[in-house]
Amino acid sequence: MAAPLLLLVALLAASAPRRADGWGKEGHIMVCKIAEKYLSEEAAAAVQELLPESAGGELSTMCPWADTMRFRYHWASPLHYANTPNVCNFKSSRDCHNSRGQQGMCVVGAINNYTDQLYTYGDSPKSSYNLTESLMFLAHFVGDVHQPLHVGYEEDEGGNTIMVRWYRRKANLHHVWDVSIIDTVMKDFYNKSLDTMVGALQTNLTEGWSDDVGHWENCANKRATCANDYAIESIHLSCNYAYKDVVQNITLGDDYYFTRYPVVEKRLAQAGVRLALILNRIFDKKKADTMPLYVQ
Repeated sequence: MAAPLLLLVALLAASAPRRADGWGKEGHIMVCKIAEKYLSEEAAAAVQELLPESAGGELSTMCPWADTMRFRYHWASPLHYANTPNVCNFKSSRDCHNSRGQQGMCVVGAINNYTDQLYTYGDSPKSSYNLTESLMFLAHFVGDVHQPLHVGYEEDEGGNTIMVRWYRRKANLHHVWDVSIIDTVMKDFYNKSLDTMVGALQTNLTEGWSDDVGHWENCANKRATCANDYAIESIHLSCNYAYKDVVQNITLGDDYYFTRYPVVEKRLAQAGVRLALILNRIFDKKKADTMPLYVQ
């Protein structure tokens, strides 16, 4: 019986809807590089203790990890995104579930769940959770919820079934927002250097976006997260920017690119700031109620 069962599992996996990953590898690394600069000493120490040796002491090296584990952890696939019934609003009770209708099985539920797990750090007796994986999942999913099309329409799987051309190259709309816009921005403005782009985003956080950062930090839920609010932001951006003026097989060029890449850059920065805020709240309990961001 074992062999037929394994065959059935393989067939089900092969027939399941395919979703693109979150921000591409570069996007997730950028989010976490930004977050690392805003961690308090206590939070940075806890992160260092939880990171696997393979991380080399840097959270950013592990932020794409959840995508690399998608074939091992099939159950986690729905945790990278949320779908709405083709409407421009997000309601957790309606939209945060997997294909079996299990509530909380979406990117918002995942962020809140792994945040709760990490709050057991330092408890005695030792936490029953694998907090290293909890940290890596959380860091990844905070990035995902800020990619607008990770809160997109169910009908097109967050833009995965909308085929377009990004200039001359065939792609789907989801991939354009995951990877193509970032790759083009790095080539056009940052000499193909991830670190140069991160530096520019950090400069904007202290200059161009300095008046906005305080609003990004606002979160009335002091113990959990405001992931629900971040999902609401993303579906609005999906409707107003990602999906707007896009039809099947359209060629997306300069008009689309120059009006959309600023959205991508700001979402990467917001994700980094908010990831730091969550980690500071978890690991710096003495200052959890009045948590400023720390620039190292």
